[in-house]
Amino acid sequence: MLTRAILFVSILCLSVPGSPLARSSSEKTDDYKGTITLSGAWALYPLAIRWGEEYHRIHPGVTVDISAGGAGKGMADCLSGVVHLGMVSRQIYPEERARGAWWVSVARDAVVPTINADNPFKEVVLKSGVSRDLFRGIWITGEISDWGQLMHERGKHAIHVYTRSDACGAAKTWAGFLGAQQEDLLDVGVYGDPGLAEAVRNDIFGIGYNNINFVYDTKSRAQLPGICVLPIDINGNGTIDNEENFYSNRDDIVRAIAADIYPSPPARDLHLVSRGRPQNTLVTRFLEWVLTEGQKFIHESGYISIPDEQLILQMNKLETE
Repeated sequence: MLTRAILFVSILCLSVPGSPLARSSSEKTDDYKGTITLSGAWALYPLAIRWGEEYHRIHPGVTVDISAGGAGKGMADCLSGVVHLGMVSRQIYPEERARGAWWVSVARDAVVPTINADNPFKEVVLKSGVSRDLFRGIWITGEISDWGQLMHERGKHAIHVYTRSDACGAAKTWAGFLGAQQEDLLDVGVYGDPGLAEAVRNDIFGIGYNNINFVYDTKSRAQLPGICVLPIDINGNGTIDNEENFYSNRDDIVRAIAADIYPSPPARDLHLVSRGRPQNTLVTRFLEWVLTEGQKFIHESGYISIPDEQLILQMNKLETE
């Protein structure tokens, strides 16, 4: 397989003469002036902030204005023309395509289940993990309502279940893993990734889910204080085997996602969406940069690159659609 560096060069060389993709990186950029607006998924927000900062550093005349609020808001904002690009962390629905939703996939990440770091049952559940069926019993059917039930014991400590209150890709993706829809998820709704993480951090018997960049520290790559990832028992054998044990730091889980060991969903692609193929040259150039030079910031920001073959398809969408 081509290295990503060679891949980018190949894409640029194959672009037709005069195409935006054929421009030299040394081209004068005095005409790069204006504001590009993005809104939407918390999942993509940290990476978009990094992209915006780097792009502004290269092109000081361009400001990238980014706001979070959930994938649903990002989709609504871009389709209504409130922003140039919506950040969407779920699949694009047919009805959204019918309204003109056009998108490129720019990165991958995942949603992980979380518990309070001081949960008295933590050591047990970290060893046993929780299977998909047990998670369904917690979030969908409500049949599992006590921590003791996860250990096949009678318990006295209710599980305090948290979910997202906003229309978002994380909830859609987590529900999809459980074979359901976001509206099926129980119980207490909390707005946004930071809010859900904080709710679990403040509740010793709480359980929730978050995008990985709201669970792991950017610099140390360790899990953030007060919150703990609850491992998924992927093979359902009642224990976390060595090949399922990749949650202690961000680098390990990123590798598991990239290798398709962590299930998909809750791993998923992240997209930038517009109403129709962008006609604004400023926006098109930004997307070209995201899919080429901007990709080098993905790993250090805690995300996973999309496969090379898929990256070529995204570049072709900008070129030919």
